[in-house]
Amino acid sequence: MCGRYALTLPQDAMVQMFDAIPANDLPEGPRWNICPTTQIPVVRAGAERRALVSMRWGFLPHWYKTPTDGPLLINARAETVAEKPAFRAACRERRCLVPATGFYEWVKTEDGTRLPWYFHAADGGLLVFAGIWQDWGPDRIATCAIVSCAAGPTMREIHHREPVTLAPEDWPLWLGEAEGKAAPLMRAAPEGRIARYRVSRAVNSNRAEGPELIDPLIDEDDA
Repeated sequence: MCGRYALTLPQDAMVQMFDAIPANDLPEGPRWNICPTTQIPVVRAGAERRALVSMRWGFLPHWYKTPTDGPLLINARAETVAEKPAFRAACRERRCLVPATGFYEWVKTEDGTRLPWYFHAADGGLLVFAGIWQDWGPDRIATCAIVSCAAGPTMREIHHREPVTLAPEDWPLWLGEAEGKAAPLMRAAPEGRIARYRVSRAVNSNRAEGPELIDPLIDEDDA
């Protein structure tokens, strides 16, 4: 799954990378500890060009009367996203790309201590997650979820799920800009796409911020 991630790429670089028109309300960056329910930059298809827009990370089904009317849906399982009532229409019609510099996952020790790992693109580039989105409520609040799948070789020792990452050549198919079925894209990253290393437990706090959060851990005591 993906419950916390970082994005340090400047907005103008994302605009150029995705050939997208930027919205005026994009969240400020860089950000090293993005948490659920916050606003995040998301790329979605447009009538003529892609758009880089702000969305709430936490998908809200149309039947929710309030944002807290049900479970917090930050991830959608690839195995069931096309069938679940909450997600199936969005999977067919409203897919998006969620750019990330990297993401965090935790393992627990025998005494319950949570040890964080940072996962990033092995080539130093950007990770792009497959996402789905939906407008919610009378104010049409844009909300999204990241699609997750069974963990691949880099991830499975740490966690049994991972976000679906898309290569640049897959972006048009996922966004519906190219003909074809997007379902085959919903799989774990091929070996060699993602690398990992331990980071400080400082990131365990959802209030923590700063570039030091993604520094490789040197002190094994993690004081």
